[in-house]
Amino acid sequence: MHISGSDLFLSASYIYNHYCDCKDQHYYLSGDKINDVICLPVERLPSITPVLACQDRVLRVLQGSDVMYETEVPGPPTVLALHNGNGGDSGEDLLFGTSDGKLGLIQITTSKPIHKWEIRNEKKLGGILCVDSFDIVGDGVKDLLVGRDDGVVQVYSFDNTNEPVLRFDQMLSESVTSIQGGCVGKEGYDEIVVSTYSGWVTGLTTEPMHKESGPGEEVKINQEMQNKISNLRSELEHLQYKVLQEREKYQQSSQSSKAKSAVPSFSVNDKFTLNKDDASYSLILEVQTAIDNVLIQSDVPIDLLDVDKNSAVVSFSSCDSESNDNFLLATYRCQANTTRLELKIRSIEGQYGTLQAYVTPRIQPKTCQVRQYLIKPLSLHQRTHFIDHDRPMNTLTLTGQFSFAEVHSWVVFCLPEVPEKPPAGECVTFYFQNTFLDTQLESTYRKGEGVFKSDNISTISILKDVLSKEATKRKINLNISYEINEVSVKHTLKLIHPKLEYQLLLAKKVQLIDALKELQVHEGNTNFLIPEYRCILEEADHLQEEYKKQPAHLERLYGMITDLFIDKFKFKGTNVKTKVPLLLEILDSYDQNALIAFFEAA
Repeated sequence: MHISGSDLFLSASYIYNHYCDCKDQHYYLSGDKINDVICLPVERLPSITPVLACQDRVLRVLQGSDVMYETEVPGPPTVLALHNGNGGDSGEDLLFGTSDGKLGLIQITTSKPIHKWEIRNEKKLGGILCVDSFDIVGDGVKDLLVGRDDGVVQVYSFDNTNEPVLRFDQMLSESVTSIQGGCVGKEGYDEIVVSTYSGWVTGLTTEPMHKESGPGEEVKINQEMQNKISNLRSELEHLQYKVLQEREKYQQSSQSSKAKSAVPSFSVNDKFTLNKDDASYSLILEVQTAIDNVLIQSDVPIDLLDVDKNSAVVSFSSCDSESNDNFLLATYRCQANTTRLELKIRSIEGQYGTLQAYVTPRIQPKTCQVRQYLIKPLSLHQRTHFIDHDRPMNTLTLTGQFSFAEVHSWVVFCLPEVPEKPPAGECVTFYFQNTFLDTQLESTYRKGEGVFKSDNISTISILKDVLSKEATKRKINLNISYEINEVSVKHTLKLIHPKLEYQLLLAKKVQLIDALKELQVHEGNTNFLIPEYRCILEEADHLQEEYKKQPAHLERLYGMITDLFIDKFKFKGTNVKTKVPLLLEILDSYDQNALIAFFEAA
């Protein structure tokens, strides 16, 4: 919701409405989910310009009931705000925050957008949930206050060139749902007030809380501070007493014979998103009360990656994937008062199914909620709005007696970030990028026809298998034809090359570390080593940490190359599975030209 004078701008999941004096003025149906709505300041500009932040990484600028233009942003935008609270000097400056933690400023002119600056999320912090403009530093220029879903609060100031500079940050234990600057607790001292997911309201003040003193000096607490401390103590005691009373009341009601069937309800705030930077999924689970444990179960092979912020103790149970489709069973036991848990998961394209999280909080009687997340066949693909049309592409064409809604439902089943509802119109084109390999996919479909183009044969192979399976389920007869571009295989191998080379080098360096450390202990110094080895010893901790963060990365790349090899010949009607051991030998003594030659000779 956004209010400006008599104008009210409302958005539901897909529908935007503009009311003036409670009378309906304009209406717009969006092709993807609307996350936020705002309007440029009406009093400063000649026309009313609403802006919608949509899930497909686009800001849609409206005029009346029509889209004036669209502008792509670097992630799904979650929040919009007027720069400095009034749109900046021009009245057209708009701040946006994304669900993958990026922050930017765009000038929304009447003809086109002008991107002014963008802050990348280098430290892999949480998504942005709220922003405010307030001069907390006291230099006469409004600062930017940012609240994130991992509990981080940040203050950015602006330098002489109007570029943002991080001045302060503070870590809270829950996601920040709202943020505001103002004078609250004490006259003369400004504060940042934030609310968090479970209902805490927290203040960060500019009032100095520490007094410096030299050795032997007595620090006298003034009367005002003494009163403040005693008031806080009595307030805290009163709250503790109230909590104790409520807890006893709850225990009695839950143990009484009448309340046998009452199961305590609790809400889970969850987010399952693909990170472009490392091609992994983040699963964030947040509960309003402390979490006891979370059980993760998956019927598809996935890797659990390390998360620095995660203090929970994880234990794995052995799985019998043959008989009961269990590929992963892991339990996270949380420490006391943990209300938020973040996990990182990497999936394998072509393997699809369901990931389930069983969340058990520390409440009596024991109760549990199950959340399900779909791992899609092309799970590492992400929506984009532009692709390189000059790449060598392979084409898959489907024709048959199917409706537009049916083919759209198949695309939703295969790919992430596609809106559930079929788009308006008779034909639609979506572009995707593989976050792991940077290959691309173009999908265009209408009633009775679907055309899929990709520079990666494996993507086309997965689509062919899954789409024909889905059509068979619905008893729809599909005519499938494909055009394979031989050059695309070499192109994909060249895209894999730098990643493979880097991983092989990293593995080689990590293997050398222990031997080099022994030599160092034996000789007493490292002067006798060549610079390359000295460098490995200096960076040993960093190298081992990076290697640990990417388990099975090398195996994953080997798997992709093997799939590419099998898929290339599958389309020719040849089964080359017997040649895979030979391929793995070539990969072990990797040379790019030898690998390309093997692909071409086989």
